[in-house]
Amino acid sequence: MSIPIGITLRNMGKESTPGLLAHCAAEAEAAGLHSIWVTDHIAIPPDDAEGSGGRYLDPLATLAWLGAQTTDIMLGTGVLVLPYRPALPLAKWIATVQELTGERLILGVGIGWMKPEFDALGVPLKDRAKISEDAIQFLNDGFASDVMTANGQDFLFKPRPKRPPILIGGSAPHATDRAVRLCDGWFPMSNDPVALAPEIKAYKGQANAASRPASVTTFARMDDPVTYRDKVQALEDAGVDLIIASIPYDTADEFSAGLEAMQTALS
Repeated sequence: MSIPIGITLRNMGKESTPGLLAHCAAEAEAAGLHSIWVTDHIAIPPDDAEGSGGRYLDPLATLAWLGAQTTDIMLGTGVLVLPYRPALPLAKWIATVQELTGERLILGVGIGWMKPEFDALGVPLKDRAKISEDAIQFLNDGFASDVMTANGQDFLFKPRPKRPPILIGGSAPHATDRAVRLCDGWFPMSNDPVALAPEIKAYKGQANAASRPASVTTFARMDDPVTYRDKVQALEDAGVDLIIASIPYDTADEFSAGLEAMQTALS
């Protein structure tokens, strides 16, 4: 199949050990996959920790480390919650990871939804959209100029590698509007091809009319090899440009077996 395939790695729970992460990243790269992806939670409440135990590795730190374990595979956040971190240090983190990994970063970003995390950070949930749009604009400006201004102070934004692609998560029409105005692509919450097809058509039409880039990335859970090919084909037909596969695993052997089954089904 022609559509590129990435894969999620578990940077949470008992699977988020250095050895298992390194194994999965190496296997994904050796298999020729497009990218590896990690997720973002910063302050899981005790009553919502099922499946992770509240253990989450920071996504950017994890990708920086995985970048040193790999050579060519792209490194994605799916998604980085923008209001969780101040824009200036976040931009420095992103530029540093992009620089040190040879410009392999892809930024899936979102505005967030889990109120207890916002409460723990002291960030008003109601302000998440504005904070996120301001952060994206800050990133766009920073990667476009050596000299930036924050709080009335000029400073040098270096290192300044190539800006990573920014894909905004969320549902249409709010997310697609942000994608057209500020980003390089859309990262929809739904992966239902029937529901996505008209939304993707509308988004790409809007982006083309504005002479803006327009790509669509989404997740696809791969837990039954019988359905893999049809699922991928349906998403590609709907207009998706990159699929991030999610395969269930607890061990290195399970990841390797799941990856092999997916490749065999899609070959």
